[in-house]
Amino acid sequence: MPNASTWDWNPGRREVQDISSWSTKFEWVEEFHASADGEKVGAVVKTSDGDFTACVNGQEWEERYERVFYLKFSPDGRLTGITQQDGEWTLAVDGEHWPETYGYIWSTMFGSNGSIVCAVQQDGEYGMGIDGVLWENLFANANNFTLGSDGKSTAAVVQVTPLAQADIETFQKGIYSIAVNGEAWDKVFMNCYTPVFDAKCEKVACQVRKSLYDYTIAVDGKIWQREFQCVWDPCFNPVSGAVAAPVRLGGKWGMAQDGEIIWPAEFAQCWHQQFSADGSKLWAIVATSLGKFTVAVNGTPWNVTVPVVIDLAVSPDGNRGAALGKTDYAYTVMCDGKVWNDSYAMAWKPVFSPDSTKVAAKVEKNGRFTVVLDGKPYGQDFEQCWEPIFSPCSTKVLIRAIDGGKFVRIVADVSDF
Repeated sequence: MPNASTWDWNPGRREVQDISSWSTKFEWVEEFHASADGEKVGAVVKTSDGDFTACVNGQEWEERYERVFYLKFSPDGRLTGITQQDGEWTLAVDGEHWPETYGYIWSTMFGSNGSIVCAVQQDGEYGMGIDGVLWENLFANANNFTLGSDGKSTAAVVQVTPLAQADIETFQKGIYSIAVNGEAWDKVFMNCYTPVFDAKCEKVACQVRKSLYDYTIAVDGKIWQREFQCVWDPCFNPVSGAVAAPVRLGGKWGMAQDGEIIWPAEFAQCWHQQFSADGSKLWAIVATSLGKFTVAVNGTPWNVTVPVVIDLAVSPDGNRGAALGKTDYAYTVMCDGKVWNDSYAMAWKPVFSPDSTKVAAKVEKNGRFTVVLDGKPYGQDFEQCWEPIFSPCSTKVLIRAIDGGKFVRIVADVSDF
């Protein structure tokens, strides 16, 4: 998360950039991106000579490329983009690209220490790179790339055994493992999925498929002593280090921790679980029956159900939860077991204030966008806006938006809603 304590939190509206002028300056302008602090807006642009570059607050990068895409602002406000030149790919950061080029590069991630991490393919082998430095070992296949909270620990699912075309026997014996910082586990599985780090980046857990029909969880290559019909992504308790994962038994879903059932297998679905910061509560999206989704905490579901629930958010104190509900084509925000009164054409993941007392979300209605706080919309809608960010004191909300061809930065008081 970005450090918002140093941002400008003076209330009011400020025009950052007149982006309407960009369309006359460039042959075309792609999707706009906003920095977290709202001080910068950027986009991929095509210049009059047919090359591509990026433009930030009206200033274009000096370098020109055959292609630029996947623009992302880092938490500290640097603009990154994946670039192609002469058939080779690399990452540009504020217009300065990494010195090395690669066969391909994708999935830009940012570390809490300022690092920038990408998935990389080089000479037909795959791995990860931190600030342009690749793993020493690359692999025939790699996927499910992940970055630890320390910004320097990396992991991915990797293929460690060669596989000939249609070689089913070798596949069933196991060809996949997990590579941590480029070093693969000794243990090999038929499949691995979704590696995750613990809070200290000392351990890694993942889903594994032991056979065609048996699934379980592995931690640092050691599997739980029980198999299941299926499992979903594991997660670590941030305090105890225990590993929890949704598991399927007898056609129903429950929750297991370190191989033992802690929520009975009585749900039609159970996934996207997360612990509270103090580790005392475990939240998850569940379906009490087919097509009836809700949120559960420590195994107890909310009373309200809807056909689809996504984007679960847990408050910093761990006592509140919010998620998006969808019925037909309408989205709603569910919070603390209740549904906000209004519905929307689209909504984005809810955001809690640092003191856990308020929740806000970006929403779309009638082709316009705005921010809603505790069910109350801001007094203006926009051509485009980004997810809201609360001030550290929880009394203000930063709204980054495009209004009338201008990129604006609005610091609104919570009483403005």
